[in-house]
Amino acid sequence: MRPTQAKDHPAASPPRPIAAVPGASLPRRPVAGGGEGPHATGTWAASGPLPDGPAEVRRLDADVPGAVGRLLDQVLRERLRRARLADPLFAEEVAERVTRFTLRGGKRTRAQLVWWAARACAGGDPAAAAAALRIGAAVELLQTCALVQDDVMDQAVLRRGRPALHAELTDRYAGRAGVERARRFGQSAAVLAGDLALAWADDVVAETPLEAWTGVVVRRLWSDMRTEMVAGQFLDVQGQVTGVSSLARVLRAARLKSALYSVERPLALGAAVAGADDVTLRRLCDAGRCVGLAFQLRDDLDDVFGDPRETGKARGGDIREGKPTYLVTVARARAEAAGDTGALAVLDRRLGDPALTENALREVRDVLVATGARATVEAKVDRLAAQGLRHFDGAALHPEGAGPLRALLLATAGARPGADAAVRPGEDAAARDIGAWPGADTRDSTARPGDDTPDSAAWPGDDPLDAAGPGEDGVVRLLPVPDPYTTRAHGRTGSGR
Repeated sequence: MRPTQAKDHPAASPPRPIAAVPGASLPRRPVAGGGEGPHATGTWAASGPLPDGPAEVRRLDADVPGAVGRLLDQVLRERLRRARLADPLFAEEVAERVTRFTLRGGKRTRAQLVWWAARACAGGDPAAAAAALRIGAAVELLQTCALVQDDVMDQAVLRRGRPALHAELTDRYAGRAGVERARRFGQSAAVLAGDLALAWADDVVAETPLEAWTGVVVRRLWSDMRTEMVAGQFLDVQGQVTGVSSLARVLRAARLKSALYSVERPLALGAAVAGADDVTLRRLCDAGRCVGLAFQLRDDLDDVFGDPRETGKARGGDIREGKPTYLVTVARARAEAAGDTGALAVLDRRLGDPALTENALREVRDVLVATGARATVEAKVDRLAAQGLRHFDGAALHPEGAGPLRALLLATAGARPGADAAVRPGEDAAARDIGAWPGADTRDSTARPGDDTPDSAAWPGDDPLDAAGPGEDGVVRLLPVPDPYTTRAHGRTGSGR
């Protein structure tokens, strides 16, 4: 292959302006006198079916995933048009796959959390609901980025019951490039597809009209969520290569990789666009932190014990990759404590085996059951769900959104029936704060020095194996979020709505 040579424009030939490129266009200015409402700008109006009154907001309640899907359809149609202007082959091979993957969607749980958090904080306010739909759509695109690149790192061949994006591209090019070259191409193209989904997600957030200071808070939350997600993914793969898997470290990776961006941050984003007060925002974040971790632990269980027809992915993927999940780490700790060399031998032999068979996976399942790891994690999921709902019930929320949001959180946690026996509003307030440290400030949900319950889901009598090692408490210190309700420099107090 001959090396290519860069070609510069001659000095006498200036680059063509954008307007000269066939089909390209820049956004038009709003029509004079068009007003300042949410539908005043072309970007907003062209972005999808947005509610224009409380009645329309309530109508969308019946099918939030459908509303998000319709908005995504319009947003992605415009992105695809511009991708084709950049290069038709790129649009066909990458941009169209990102679009299809996103529009197929899953349960759109994260987008629903954004929506119902906004509804619970702002009632039927159409501006807050419209912003929540757009932020929910952006979260779905972020999820596309996470799943596509996660499949590459995990070498997973199935996603949502279909070939993973990198596997699909590998199969497409295997006949003309050979299996190995096609595999590398498929992985590279999938990484780029994830990057494209992330760029599009950022675009949607940037183009969402918000009041000035609300926009500052939303963009900060969004930025932190992306950073946390990447940090958690790094800890996940770093744990695989080093074999370091203390319980506290595993929990920290789970919180960063999944719990925050799957539940807590979507709740915070929905509350932020609705102008929630600081106490409500903190209560929702505390609830989301517990439910998000329960969600990840349930996902660990489903990877080993779940039905692929329901999960949409091959069973045992975490075992094949040798991931130090909380489930496996508990099993190893219990086997070591009991001196069970047989169980340890199975874990050593099977974890990280890319050729893991169904019979070998059955051996691992037997160890997870015999050591009590499965029962321990299932009980922890239930406790996390209950504690999350205790925090939730302490928030002052609009009744139109509070009930559906509570039910959604319980379903997201994946807890077993009966785990929702949380304290209801009006009961002893102290009972709602089981697991909190004495004198905790409701404005700061992070751990204090000397806190003896580093696992925020633990309370007296919890499994002693949850105890963290010295200097490794597993707590995610959340980056501080600008407070739009008390910052005097901006002259803003109160709800901000």
